[in-house]
Amino acid sequence: MASAAGEPAARCTLHVDGYGGRSCESCALALERHLTDIAGVHDAESSFRAGTLTVTYDDELLSPAEIERVVHEFGVETRDATEEGETDSASERSTLRVEAVFVALTLVGMLTGLVAGWLDAAPLIGWVGYGVAYVFGGWYGVKGSVETLRHRAVDIDLLMILAALGALSIGAPFEGAMLLFLFSLSNVLQHYAMGRSRRAIRALMRLRPESARVLRDGEEVTVPIEEVAIGDVFVVRPGDRLPLDGVVETGESTVDQSSLTGESVPVTKGPGDDVFGGTINENGSLEVRVTRQAHESAIAKLIHLVEEAQGERAPTQRLIDRLEQPYVLGVFGLTGVAIAIPTLLGAEFDPTFYRAMTLMVAASPCAVIISTPAAVLSAIAAGARQGVLFKGGEHVERAAGIRAVAFDKTGTLTEGDTRLTDATVRDGATLSGSPITGDRLLALSAAVQSRSEHHLAEATVDAASERSLDVPEAREFQATVGKGVRATVEGRTVHIGNRRYVEGLASGVAIEGLDEGYAALRSLQDEGKTSVLVVSEGEGVDEARVLGWLAFTDTVRPGAAEMIARLRELGVEHVVMLTGDNERVARSIADEVGIDEVRAELLPEQKVESVEELVARYEGVAMVGDGVNDAPALATATLGVGMGGAGTDVALETADVVLMSDDLSKIPYALGLGRATRRTLLVNLSIAFGAIALMVGAILTAGIPLPVAVVGHEGSTVLVSLIGLRLLGFRE
Repeated sequence: MASAAGEPAARCTLHVDGYGGRSCESCALALERHLTDIAGVHDAESSFRAGTLTVTYDDELLSPAEIERVVHEFGVETRDATEEGETDSASERSTLRVEAVFVALTLVGMLTGLVAGWLDAAPLIGWVGYGVAYVFGGWYGVKGSVETLRHRAVDIDLLMILAALGALSIGAPFEGAMLLFLFSLSNVLQHYAMGRSRRAIRALMRLRPESARVLRDGEEVTVPIEEVAIGDVFVVRPGDRLPLDGVVETGESTVDQSSLTGESVPVTKGPGDDVFGGTINENGSLEVRVTRQAHESAIAKLIHLVEEAQGERAPTQRLIDRLEQPYVLGVFGLTGVAIAIPTLLGAEFDPTFYRAMTLMVAASPCAVIISTPAAVLSAIAAGARQGVLFKGGEHVERAAGIRAVAFDKTGTLTEGDTRLTDATVRDGATLSGSPITGDRLLALSAAVQSRSEHHLAEATVDAASERSLDVPEAREFQATVGKGVRATVEGRTVHIGNRRYVEGLASGVAIEGLDEGYAALRSLQDEGKTSVLVVSEGEGVDEARVLGWLAFTDTVRPGAAEMIARLRELGVEHVVMLTGDNERVARSIADEVGIDEVRAELLPEQKVESVEELVARYEGVAMVGDGVNDAPALATATLGVGMGGAGTDVALETADVVLMSDDLSKIPYALGLGRATRRTLLVNLSIAFGAIALMVGAILTAGIPLPVAVVGHEGSTVLVSLIGLRLLGFRE
């Protein structure tokens, strides 16, 4: 029921177990209707495939506990997502193994019956084989159909069970067994995919520590994060993951926020700066005052965004779910009419029933159902051979309709590691009366930074090592957090720092070449590079000179520009970069690889909003990312693509497609494979529906015998299977 204007609205997300046949979405729709009939419920969105139920309700009339009670009364079980889930994981693996064994037994039984028929073996052998296939292949289908019928609904499972029994009753046991085998296999694959989705949420939860070291009466006390109140102060040591969101009270450090914001370099934090739970403190101790409780933290919002995005169904999928019951009922009705009308008109029952069963076999969508997995499974196998992992057939189909692609920057378009790109000597710069060279500038810089753990320092030392330079020893090392470092090298004090650091130095010392150095910094920053000046103190107390400057960047992945050009050839209309990095860095890389639009300095929820906007504009949108901050956007996009080697567990579990080798050229391959699959499906479905229409028309008008219907049915099934198998040889 619609909510009235001004009514208070709240949202809660419950984790639910699948119910009915094949995690029956008809049952999910029935649950939604049941909930929206309750006073105070504004809207309900349920997906048994994703295992989520999101309810919008009036919190003055209902509570989450009352909603959960109604769900239980409906017959659907809920799960606690905050638990580690080891027991649930073991139960899921056990159930999956049992279902896999049932599929294997179904296959063995089906082949036994088929071979027994070919070899004219004793009839008992064939019937025992088919009996095994029917019992084990139909076990979960019958169970699911019964659960669905309890709520006065029907689904494809029921039709398949009855179609298999109908085939058996008219002497076509192999056809029924094959139908049960394919559906059993589909069920196992679905359960496997759902298990991976649940593990994604657990991976998110592990980003947040379970406890915090809170200051109480001047002493550190370890308490669960749920017991930490707003205003409490907790202590974070170097290397610790922050437990909660807050503001730094005392201390200075750098914090790796890549898991949350996607920033490619750690961010300097000091008194008054915001910090977020789930991020990693690097090299300093911090005291942080809590500003949000655990359930309101940034990482908690991230988890909630992933859950909601995975639970939302596309309009096309919802349409298919709604057509499920009318189709099944239509076949039932057609079969019933084929029996009733002739009988009422005086026809003999036996031939009438024979014709009706022939009609049911002809009308059963075996070829329709087989045509899709035959093509899609072949596409999945072809992709796996090329290092492209599709997590399900629906994602292959979605890849066909992609019109826009959004990329994260760090670790996706770039390598994800900071590298030195420039070591430039200022014109006329000298040291000890001799002109300084680029190698000597780099060696001095590496000496100064050899004792620093900063990412820029590591990049400098690595660059000197790659050039096999002789790095002198540095003494009296000092660091100013977030600004720069200094040390004594070869009897001279050398400073390396950003503009703020050098400005502080210049307040008491006259620095030669300072304007030229500042101009170089501006130029390098305009190119999207992080840059610092190298300054050497002179012999006099109040003099120094700029020796040169260093610039760093996160290197673009090889082939990124070629990959984007290939996407345009495939028909992709718009390419966007979504990143938490600053505008200059993002724009520089975007211009280098040929990206149309840049949206920079985005938080995870803003990435989701951007993807939603793109989906509204282009419908088919792929999001390519690797970090935890990308997970909600990956789940929101039409197609989420995760980078395999560099990606976090959450991004990879949330993604629909994983590039197992981090090869960007496989993105055009994946979209091209999706488009080829769509063409194959159109051909297969045309053949399948055409065969059904032709045979049904012939049965109703000419009364063709059962063998002809079986040949037509089996012929169309084999044909669409062979056409689908052609995708195994797909090359981009």
